[in-house]
Amino acid sequence: MSAAQALFPRQTSFTPDPSLSKGEQVLQLIANPFQASLQTGAFWASLGTSLGLSAGLALLFCLIRPRNNVVYAPRLKNADKDHAPPPLGKGLFSWVAPVRKASEPYLVEKIGMDAVVFLRFTRMLRNMFLVLGIIGIVVMIPVNVTQGNKAITHGLNAFAIMTPLFIFGGGLWAQVVVAWLIDVVVIYFLWHNYRRIHHLRRVYLESPEYQRSLHARTILIRDIPTNLRSNEGIARITDDVNPTGTVPKTTVGRNVKVLPELLEEHEEAVRELESILAKYLKNPDRLPPTRPMIKAPSKYRGQTTNGKVDAIEYLTDRIRSLEMEINDIRERVDNRDAMSYGFASWEQVSEAHTVAFQARNKRPHGTKIRLAPRPNDLIWDNLKLSRASRKSKRIMNGIWIAVLTIIWTPINAGIAIFLSNLSNLGLVWPAFKTQLEAHHTGWSIVQGIAAPAITSLVYLLLPSIFRRLQVRAGDVTKTDRERHVFRNLYAFFTLNNLIVFSIFSAVWQYVTIVIQYNKQSNDLWTALRQGQFFLVITTTLCQISPFWVTWILQRTLGAATDLAQLWQLTYTWFARTFLAPTPRQNIEWTAPPSFDYASYYNYFLFYTTVALCYSTLQPIVLVVTALYFVIDAFLKKYLLMYVFVTKTESGGQFWTTMFNRIIFATILSNVVIGVVVKARGEWTLVAAIAPLLVIMLAFKWYCMKTFDLDLKYYSRGGMHDQERLAADAKPREPEKVSSKFGHPALYQPLMTPMVHAKAKHVLAEIYRGRLQSDGGQSMAFSDIAMQPMAQPSKPAQDVPFEFVPEAQQDFQFYKNREDFREDAGDMLSSSRSQTPASSFVGQKDSSPSSSRDTSPAPQVIAQHQTHIHRKEFDQSNVPSQFRHGPAAPFDGTASGGLGPRHGPYTDPYDDRTNLLGSAGDVRTPNGEFMSLDRWRTPGVSRDGSEADGYRDVTPGEELNTNYDYFRGRR
Repeated sequence: MSAAQALFPRQTSFTPDPSLSKGEQVLQLIANPFQASLQTGAFWASLGTSLGLSAGLALLFCLIRPRNNVVYAPRLKNADKDHAPPPLGKGLFSWVAPVRKASEPYLVEKIGMDAVVFLRFTRMLRNMFLVLGIIGIVVMIPVNVTQGNKAITHGLNAFAIMTPLFIFGGGLWAQVVVAWLIDVVVIYFLWHNYRRIHHLRRVYLESPEYQRSLHARTILIRDIPTNLRSNEGIARITDDVNPTGTVPKTTVGRNVKVLPELLEEHEEAVRELESILAKYLKNPDRLPPTRPMIKAPSKYRGQTTNGKVDAIEYLTDRIRSLEMEINDIRERVDNRDAMSYGFASWEQVSEAHTVAFQARNKRPHGTKIRLAPRPNDLIWDNLKLSRASRKSKRIMNGIWIAVLTIIWTPINAGIAIFLSNLSNLGLVWPAFKTQLEAHHTGWSIVQGIAAPAITSLVYLLLPSIFRRLQVRAGDVTKTDRERHVFRNLYAFFTLNNLIVFSIFSAVWQYVTIVIQYNKQSNDLWTALRQGQFFLVITTTLCQISPFWVTWILQRTLGAATDLAQLWQLTYTWFARTFLAPTPRQNIEWTAPPSFDYASYYNYFLFYTTVALCYSTLQPIVLVVTALYFVIDAFLKKYLLMYVFVTKTESGGQFWTTMFNRIIFATILSNVVIGVVVKARGEWTLVAAIAPLLVIMLAFKWYCMKTFDLDLKYYSRGGMHDQERLAADAKPREPEKVSSKFGHPALYQPLMTPMVHAKAKHVLAEIYRGRLQSDGGQSMAFSDIAMQPMAQPSKPAQDVPFEFVPEAQQDFQFYKNREDFREDAGDMLSSSRSQTPASSFVGQKDSSPSSSRDTSPAPQVIAQHQTHIHRKEFDQSNVPSQFRHGPAAPFDGTASGGLGPRHGPYTDPYDDRTNLLGSAGDVRTPNGEFMSLDRWRTPGVSRDGSEADGYRDVTPGEELNTNYDYFRGRR
């Protein structure tokens, strides 16, 4: 029996040609015709399913999009006029033209910098792989096909022939030439887009909205020593790195103790109560015979029935006690000790950026100084961590990632060795090999679909795992967390899914050959041991290359699934049909979903890395990757324009992280090409590729020195012209930094349990005789919006629920509410929403639209824009040192006199907006709506004339927002 028959007794019927060298004999025997045929069938199965299902999903999207704007155009429904995308027609393909015509400057205003940078990144990859695909078709494939050894390639399929596996001699120089061409193409596209990103970033930094925002003029100081933890101490710290000579306004962080945990527990209790009530009151006219019960917590000391308590009663009491505890801590927070972080703000953006630039490589008094992010971008719990604590947490984070990698390695090895190449499984499982040969077509389909699908499904949980790890590692902003999640995901994917995957396949192939051939021919074993290791690695990489082609093909199906929003449609339909969702859940489901930049960037960069590494091993992968980016670049543009929102705008800070990963991917591809040419040639070919590594590193250094500082800092010294003009034209209004950069636990309004309006009468009966009013002075649910006003004829009933009609369980009515604002993202959170005419038990139905209405009255929608908990304005519940100072005159020029300003870079914490600035119209104590003008006190209006007996609050005068104060004005 020949050596070939020993290795593949049923798969081959030929013996090695004795005229060939030992290495060529090994190559001939490794080229398994049966395996190649299996891979060909897998490719066509993957191509058919991916393109067929993608086309079907795209057609489904075109059919149902015009009738379902809640899912397919939530941005169009919820954005204000400054951020709303172009309207869409009802035709099947009417969505194509608005997406195609949208220019980059237009999109910056509509969807923000982060989304525009992402779209530019996808277009860069599309154009880059279109050029590389042409190089692969014109240069690489013809060379591999024509220069291959005909004695070995005879009878093999196209996938095997297109590889460089059978090229000897001078044909290998084509690999070197293509390696240089790839690097030149990558460098050009990176350089061109780096300049464009630099321009966009400078426009962003110079925009009026950024210039007016408080965070742009503020720096964050951490690791403040104990003796400098005061406002004066922060000023002393900044003096060491402040060349401007201007004294900043400062504020030091305060210890809020367990307040964030209590707020989180309060929210969980409210949501649990809402869920229980939604199930119990699903059919209000046919209530279940027994009230809902839950297991009593271990610390519960009240009466129980078989270890359970009445769920509604327990949760209501628990919410009440939590609110009392929260209010008590908020009142006493002034006595808490100062923390190790603080903020300093200047009058001009250039001053803050100059100080941050001067302090970038310094630690004045042992502190760390950086530009302050938006307040909603901060992870407040991590600001208080010490330097040593952050270091230990980063070490533990690295250990956990290493453990996760070790756990995943054997699973990945099994997929790499057996699932991606079922012929290998047949080598160790004779019974399966018989089935594999008998049902060749069926197993081809399994190999083409199952392996890529399982590989993709396993990674769905990784982003959430890495986010938790990064928060535990001490990241202080959500933007930093997302960038680190992206970095860790890419490292994990590249190491496990590409390098380890390929190494295990190569090692398996190498060990199999050595064991089998050592039994038959010691000469062949000697040849393998002495010089054929690179050949076996190259051969294995070529053999598994069709797997990556089919895997990228299946990504087109993922792009179509994103467009069709299948998960969102399926989940919400199932929940609304078979479950009992709460009004809050119904509202949240209609909110625009946030775009997961970390995951999408990781996927796109991983596809890029795979395509570059296999660019010469299987040139068709360049064409398949180009096809994917041509499709997805357009689809993602639609999704970012009409569906997704950016939850936390970073101003395009992902770019440098992406740039560095593409440099790494290009260098890795050069290493792979070096291994290929060494396997078939001499070290001279490797030496011709080596300079590319130095060139790529030098290019990275050039871009870093040329662009990076301008991307980060608006100014590194001196005041810009537009700042001088602004300073001369109008002095900046006074502001209090502590109120803008105070811990949100001090101001966050408490959630009100929401109940469907159809259960209003039933809920009143449930609570009759158990939650009685104490004359309007009860501390239970102290939020003013939950404290109904007593009517003259009868005392108010203290039942703290908000009733929401069916027609108003939509995010557009609640997007400006504090408890929903986070779902809106930065580009929508500043827009005013229509106000639902929700009501509270015990409150007279004096609102223009009662709970029985199916839709809010048009005149009410036009007049009353926002409904916010009155507690937002009750500063008696806020510690005195964190209350707003003298109220500045309300400037409504940017938005018609009501609400906050709008713009492509709107900051919800803009320095010209006080707590009332985002309120719009609110309810009076008797349930009626009143505009901001009704909050004026008697006197003179802002233009100096009498205005309905009310006047504006003058500077230096504290605005009285006490609840009894407004009761007395009735």
